[in-house]
Amino acid sequence: MPRPLLTLLLAAASLSMGCDPQPTQPSETASDGGASPAFAPTEPTGAEFRYAPEFDPDNFVRNVDNRFFPLVPGTRYVSFGEEDGEQEKNVVVVTHDRKNILGISAVVVLDQVFVGDEFDELKEKTFDWFAQDRQGNVWYLGEDTKEFEDGEVVSTEGSWEAGVQGARAGIIMPAHPEAGQHYRQELFRGEAEDEARVTGLGVEVTVPYGSFRGCIRTIEWTRLEPGITEAKWYCPGVGFVKARGIEGSDARLVLKNVFD
Repeated sequence: MPRPLLTLLLAAASLSMGCDPQPTQPSETASDGGASPAFAPTEPTGAEFRYAPEFDPDNFVRNVDNRFFPLVPGTRYVSFGEEDGEQEKNVVVVTHDRKNILGISAVVVLDQVFVGDEFDELKEKTFDWFAQDRQGNVWYLGEDTKEFEDGEVVSTEGSWEAGVQGARAGIIMPAHPEAGQHYRQELFRGEAEDEARVTGLGVEVTVPYGSFRGCIRTIEWTRLEPGITEAKWYCPGVGFVKARGIEGSDARLVLKNVFD
């Protein structure tokens, strides 16, 4: 998921890694967390990306209560930031809607980006689909995204759904993040190939919404846009609180309000 806020593998039954070579990972200046990845996707082999471990549609629960990525229906998150010199307002709503994907009842999250002097111009509108497995890992099952100019849809690039046209689900948040863990967040070749690595544990963060302890920091990237890397912070009981570009990007975003 390419947007700064909700972008997005652990085994459903096993956390063992395959023995294939691992993808090259970008580095982060002064990152804390140099341990070897505890899990990771494998490199492409021929026309296929081989996943280790296996995705199990029968291993999911209804509620998403991961402490670093809680999705309580009715909650609204409001963040402000800047990208490419343009001020943005990001509004994320955990809806009461569900979507059936591969037999899984996924939570539907509405993510909207507004620009303009009064933040009244819709720039992007996305429906994201998430579900949590029995071990507590939050999976990203796809997105329906639209970009707008002057009120008209100009692009749906990046849209995908697990199980459709070869797209595969990924992990958006591990159940128990560990320093150095590397995971694929999504995989629809040529459209959605975001990956992430945990680079900090027990981090303290202050944003307009408040101050938090025990947070984690990740770096996220996609091989579709080489040289662009973002850092994100997630805090217990809240989820995302902050993002900023660290290589090839000036994007920044901070959480200002949460409404129940």
